[in-house]
Amino acid sequence: MASQIEAIEVKRKMYFEHEGAPYHCLDVEVSKPTARGGQTLVRLKMRNMITRAVFDKTFKAGDKFREPDLEVRPSTFLYTDTEGYHFMDQESFDTLTLRGDLLGDDKLLLSDNLPVQIQKFNGNPIAVQLPTIVELTITYTEPGVKGDTASGGVTKAATLETGLEIRVPLFIKEGERVKVHTETREFAGRV
Repeated sequence: MASQIEAIEVKRKMYFEHEGAPYHCLDVEVSKPTARGGQTLVRLKMRNMITRAVFDKTFKAGDKFREPDLEVRPSTFLYTDTEGYHFMDQESFDTLTLRGDLLGDDKLLLSDNLPVQIQKFNGNPIAVQLPTIVELTITYTEPGVKGDTASGGVTKAATLETGLEIRVPLFIKEGERVKVHTETREFAGRV
């Protein structure tokens, strides 16, 4: 039997189960009553890990949640085709296939042999945790002009091998490998 978590105990980045679905807590706001007999309320900004919907919901401090049956498996991205995105579990060597809608925009950060963590809920893959930084090749960007420097923070648009568009410094050229922050989708340096 999964343990119970009270709403007042939920912290940022925690996982909990509500109405049969796993949720990831993005933010917590506790409001304590000023009057006697008032109830402490907990407002959670939470993401449904299956639908990826984000919303705010208020609970009483004593409301209980189940701890979700979440499992994290180290995996490697292999390839994509019409069935979906294929990953290899690094412990069992099974192939896991996720639909593109489960990945959302994260699919634009996947490159061959990228190590990731796959989250499973009740044995079914539901989400992918990417590393903090990924390395991708620039397939198109405007050429720099003589005199362009890294100082001044001037940037230009660049398209990466996955189709993702980011802003890069003017001195970056086509064919170069760059680092990209997976959370912010921003340039993090050359490889």
